[in-house]
Amino acid sequence: MIPREILKKVRQIEIRTNREVTDVLGGQYHSVFKGHGMEFEEVREYLPGDEVRSIDWNVTARLGHPFVKKFKEERELTVMLVVDVSASGQFGSVRQTKNELAAELAAVLAFSAIRNNDKVGLIMFTDQIEKYVPPKKGRGHVLRVVREILAFQPKGRGTNLTQALDYLNHVQTRRAVTFVLSDFQVNDEEVVRKKLRVASKRHDVVALSLRDPREEELPAVGLVELRDAETGEHVLVDTFDRGVREGFTAKARARFEALRRLLRSASVDHVEIRCEADYMLPLIKFFKMRERRI
Repeated sequence: MIPREILKKVRQIEIRTNREVTDVLGGQYHSVFKGHGMEFEEVREYLPGDEVRSIDWNVTARLGHPFVKKFKEERELTVMLVVDVSASGQFGSVRQTKNELAAELAAVLAFSAIRNNDKVGLIMFTDQIEKYVPPKKGRGHVLRVVREILAFQPKGRGTNLTQALDYLNHVQTRRAVTFVLSDFQVNDEEVVRKKLRVASKRHDVVALSLRDPREEELPAVGLVELRDAETGEHVLVDTFDRGVREGFTAKARARFEALRRLLRSASVDHVEIRCEADYMLPLIKFFKMRERRI
């Protein structure tokens, strides 16, 4: 049985994200993410302004006047959501945890996809592959994806992004638009970089990095015991010490800059999503950037 509060959250997310998709992202998604190619539709008479390269010379020779081939875009795509459900995602100091934010983002992207008749699949991972939901279409399927992210109880606690990317390439042989939703608590950057490069050659990979302000800046509240959610390691810090606070912030900034460099070197688009801010603004900015680039 699915707990009633989870079903209520799923319904709230559907209402909120459907509105965002309808008002803002629906059309942009269609223009930014293209199909796999063009397929032949019909032959019609040549009209002034048509490309000379599209003339069907066989039909033209047979009928005595010019005809052109008409093609249409192969629209249908597969969208894969690769979602980090490791223990660090259970943290949240503002409105919601990073896992809850990931569920909302997944819903926005998934509803945008099904409005364009695309399929949506899900891979959830920690330091192991936790669950795979094969790509399908339809509102009911998208609601299942959101429900899985919110309600799933993972076995692992750590993060193994390289294994998740290997699994993506194994189960998704055709090119897919792949959104990786994670706080990217990675250890071996060089291995991750290589795997991301391989994945980005096979798929259109977009990284959505989830960031909480309390993971970057400590308030001055005295002695605080901090615990690493993934390793369980405890440390006692004096937040009244300005040097401690500044050192904490400097390390957080260095980790984020390292992530930016890693994604850039792997040719992966990066969208920074902050827990304390409206996630639609960076998504809209990203879609517009992609549109200009296309």
